[in-house]
Amino acid sequence: MKTKKSFGLFISYTILAFMMVIIIYPLLWTVGASFNPGNSLISTSIIPKNPTLDHYRELFAGKESLQYGHWYLNSLKISLFTMLGTIVSVSFTAYAFSRFRFKGRKNALTLFLLLQMIPQFSALIALFVLAQILGMMNSHWLLILLYIGGQIPMNTYLMKGYMDSIPIDLDESAKIDGASNTRIFLRIIMPLSRPMVAVVAMNGFTGPLGDFVLSSTILRSPEAYTLPIGLYNLVNDVMGASYTTFAAGAILISIPIAIIFILLQKNFVSGLTAGGTKG
Repeated sequence: MKTKKSFGLFISYTILAFMMVIIIYPLLWTVGASFNPGNSLISTSIIPKNPTLDHYRELFAGKESLQYGHWYLNSLKISLFTMLGTIVSVSFTAYAFSRFRFKGRKNALTLFLLLQMIPQFSALIALFVLAQILGMMNSHWLLILLYIGGQIPMNTYLMKGYMDSIPIDLDESAKIDGASNTRIFLRIIMPLSRPMVAVVAMNGFTGPLGDFVLSSTILRSPEAYTLPIGLYNLVNDVMGASYTTFAAGAILISIPIAIIFILLQKNFVSGLTAGGTKG
């Protein structure tokens, strides 16, 4: 039995090590490429022989064709407002589906499930025509609304499942004390749902930050670009492609994601429901 257990641990650690290599190796290449001189990836290496910060300086040099700082701010604006809008909308819809029984509830949940199965690109033409009809091409606010709408189905399922695990006895006790549904939602349900709110916030923030397909459909002028569109143009030009500058720009994208994760990581720990029940 001891030999069998040791063999099982060996297999598990081997798989984990293999997955770590798959994840970390491309990241190390990207970091190395961002410090390598030149624009080609052919002569790059994980550990640069002559490391340089020229590519990072180039991103913020103020060239008209490379508005990296402006694209960065556009991406942060869209991601932050999408995150806030997603948290608010998903919290309300999840609470309604979890705590109330109304006509069409099951059909609506089924519709949410079906919406998750539809690929995003299948609606691009309709969204492009809608943006033109509304006169909102190059509008960040239209893009934010589209992102929020796309986040609602999946995240509603996640948060509803978490709210279902919160004992209904807490609601009934609060109602006996005279609390309204709004007060119960704000004072009981939402504080106990912080771990799932953190997950929804991460989904709402990272989704727009890495999206290219939808944003490139709505945003057509350079001053309205987000980071994925702007960085794509760096390698789209056959004659003037700058892969090392692209690598530097890609590394900097991870900074706001890391900050948001650090701010929310303490809320990823489950167990607040049990604490609320004992209280």
